[in-house]
Amino acid sequence: MAFQTLFQIDVGRNTPEAALKYALDNNDLPEKSVAFLEDVVLGTCRHVKEIDELLGQFAEGWTLDRMGATDRNILRMAIYELVYREDVPISVTVNEAVELAKTYGDDESGKFVNGILGNIIRQFTLPAKAESNGEESPLPVESVQEETEHE
Repeated sequence: MAFQTLFQIDVGRNTPEAALKYALDNNDLPEKSVAFLEDVVLGTCRHVKEIDELLGQFAEGWTLDRMGATDRNILRMAIYELVYREDVPISVTVNEAVELAKTYGDDESGKFVNGILGNIIRQFTLPAKAESNGEESPLPVESVQEETEHE
C-alpha cells in the first residue's frame, strides 16, 4: 500500500496527505499498519531529494525521468527503509522491493531493482542497523550528502 500511495503521489501529482487519506479511507488497516504506512510514505516524501541523489548515483546510465515510475517509486521506498528505518531488516526490504517490481513492473524490473539495491548495500554500511539485526547495512544519509558534495 505504501508503494501504491507513493506511485499516486508521483504519477498522479497528489499531495502526500491526499494520497494517504485515500489509501486509509479505502482500506481497513490495524493501527500499527497505519503508523507504518504513514511513516514510510511521509518519510520517503520528506527525504525524496536525498533518496533521489543516492538513486541517481547508483542507477548508472539511468536518469530518474527515464526510469519507469513503478521502479522509481519502489526504489525510493526501499532506500527510505534501508537508510531511515532501523527496524526493517535489509533482506526484508530487498525481497519486498524485488517482489513488488516483479508484480507491478516490466519483465526486467525485478533485476533492475535488485541490482541497484545490491550496489547500494555493498557500497555502504550503517553500523546501528548492522548491530541491531546482524546484517550489513547501507549508507547513512550523512554519507550520501558528503559523497554528492565532493563530486
